[in-house]
Amino acid sequence: QVQLVESGGGLVQAGGSLRLSCQASRSILTINAMGWSRQAPGKEREWVARISRGGNTELVAFVKGRFTISRDSAKNTVYLQMNSLRPEDTAVYYCSAFSDQSTYWGRGTQVTVSS
Repeated sequence: QVQLVESGGGLVQAGGSLRLSCQASRSILTINAMGWSRQAPGKEREWVARISRGGNTELVAFVKGRFTISRDSAKNTVYLQMNSLRPEDTAVYYCSAFSDQSTYWGRGTQVTVSS
């Protein structure tokens, strides 16, 4: 099992930046991949970014050039750096861990971008 705790959300003006953190309860190098997804009010959850155990990263098209996913293996932490934020980025952001057995989710952190 993996427990995930997100932090770093908050209220920011359009054009601003936030860095989300996701701390895992065990070594992230034992997990196949870590990711971030988000869910806005009234909308389905959508994935945003993913980083594999080998360090390969993927970002969905609408955040490329603005968001970056990275990790600190020594801290068992994955980050989502979000720049040039837009009101449409407002959502609850969830961290996830993909193992052979299951997918684990954190409780989420709220990001609100004001116009």
